[in-house]
Amino acid sequence: MIEVKTVDKPDERRDFPRGHLEAVHLTGLDFAVGTFEPGWRWSESVGPIAGTESCMIHHNGFVVQGRMRLRMDDGGENEVGPGDIFVCPPGHDAWVVGDEQVVVYDFAGGMAQDYAKASGS
Repeated sequence: MIEVKTVDKPDERRDFPRGHLEAVHLTGLDFAVGTFEPGWRWSESVGPIAGTESCMIHHNGFVVQGRMRLRMDDGGENEVGPGDIFVCPPGHDAWVVGDEQVVVYDFAGGMAQDYAKASGS
């Protein structure tokens, strides 16, 4: 069976301070579009919702717009920008770099399923 959905009509939307997530759920794939405004930082905007010290979601991402800095709990850091494809394991913080909105497509499933949800929900 072929399934087709559009990001223009997401199955759900989750709002959090300085950003939001729109998720599309298909058989075998959960896809998310994350939009993050200047000043967004995971530890300040999503951490209190998740109830964890760092983001515990695995991301397979593609950056559409803007720049984001990623810092692993072990201190490793990298910055991603338009056209970059990245894999980021659990245990990190992230923040918007500069004054441009960041848009990320996430193919991992974890973001669409659990991101910006309270622990245990």
